[in-house]
Amino acid sequence: MSLPPGFLDELRARVPISRVIGRKVVWDLRKSNQARGDWWAPCPFHQEKSASFHCDDQKGFYYCFGCQAKGDALTFLRESDGLDFMEAVRVLAAEAGMTVPEPDPRSRERSDRRDRLLEVTEAALRWFRLQLQTAAAAEARDYLARRGLDRAAEDRFEIGFAPDSRHGLIRALREKGLDEERIVEAGMAIRPDDGGAAYDRFRGRIIFPIRDGRDRVIGFGGRAMDPNARAKYLNSPETPLFDKGRNLYHLGPARAAVAKGQPLVVAEGYMDVIALARAGFEGAVAPLGTAITEDQLRLMWRISPEPIIALDGDAAGLRAAQRLIDLALPMTGPGQALRFVLLPSGQDPDDLIRAQGPGAMRALLDQARPLVDLLWSRETEGQRFDSPERKAALDRRLQEAIARIPDELTRRHYAEEIRRKRWELFGKRGGSEART
Repeated sequence: MSLPPGFLDELRARVPISRVIGRKVVWDLRKSNQARGDWWAPCPFHQEKSASFHCDDQKGFYYCFGCQAKGDALTFLRESDGLDFMEAVRVLAAEAGMTVPEPDPRSRERSDRRDRLLEVTEAALRWFRLQLQTAAAAEARDYLARRGLDRAAEDRFEIGFAPDSRHGLIRALREKGLDEERIVEAGMAIRPDDGGAAYDRFRGRIIFPIRDGRDRVIGFGGRAMDPNARAKYLNSPETPLFDKGRNLYHLGPARAAVAKGQPLVVAEGYMDVIALARAGFEGAVAPLGTAITEDQLRLMWRISPEPIIALDGDAAGLRAAQRLIDLALPMTGPGQALRFVLLPSGQDPDDLIRAQGPGAMRALLDQARPLVDLLWSRETEGQRFDSPERKAALDRRLQEAIARIPDELTRRHYAEEIRRKRWELFGKRGGSEART
């Protein structure tokens, strides 16, 4: 939506940026000069003890000398609260006592459409939650109990149940006045190609709600109770509310935990996140049934400059780590790093925590390896470099990987670290080195 000229300038001028940011940080009053509107604090976007985050009321601008986060009040609201541009404008306008100009008809229509779909997903969540306490959900409750989840955990994570019925949810939603077209558009029901009656998308599954950065229910994930189901996990389809490649499970609680100093831990699935959060690692998130995407990486880095990727210690986990190396290298740089934890073979976070306690998980997180280590391991483990040609091939692969890093300083440090590792492997006279 376009706004009248001068509106944003007046909006920024009316509210000191320190007031907006001050709700998320504790100012270092010894370093700050309140009279000049010059403020310093530990950065809310990455973990640090020193006050390297600077806020200037006169310029209406912030900058972190640690992770290079920067922007104005609207940028801060977008990055810290996960708002889109117009949502940030409305929040700041409400604080300034200003009225946001009416949107054009097309923007209003899109907003109204999302609101109508949110009515469906919120009502669906309430229904799923009620179904978990019915006789039909006895097997689901037994499964959750075996995984160590009691009623309090079910309530905390809003776990529900979808009975194995083709029309249970759609009937309940229609009784509340929600029309079939909206229910289908929200992803809660499927309309067959032959034009027959719509039927429930989620059936015979434990249900996990997916909330966005504004705590709105935008979709669901469902775990099948039938071991022979074609898909063990099923997510909502792409809808005007839900884009699985741009969201993360447990996003809101994780952002709050990271702001309090906890690490951002990226696990593989819903139950992994729940196990981690219950064990005290509340900064846990998970992608939504797909490999991590570029958009999800950017979202993670808006929360923390160095997320820890915790992958199951099986072949699939190793493959996921290798794919992520190639995805992350062209995006990495100051304030945008990754660390990796590979769990013991055959274990996921829940297995490890239940067998050895939270301390074992914490020890692994404390030893998380940087991205450069994973790159080196991928190119060297299980291989022999007993000829000049093999060494040259290794150097070529590493050179090509490092060349994909856009930031010059980061690229230089990668090359230095690779040279060090190469020296340890081959010795001083081991031949040519990896260079940028």
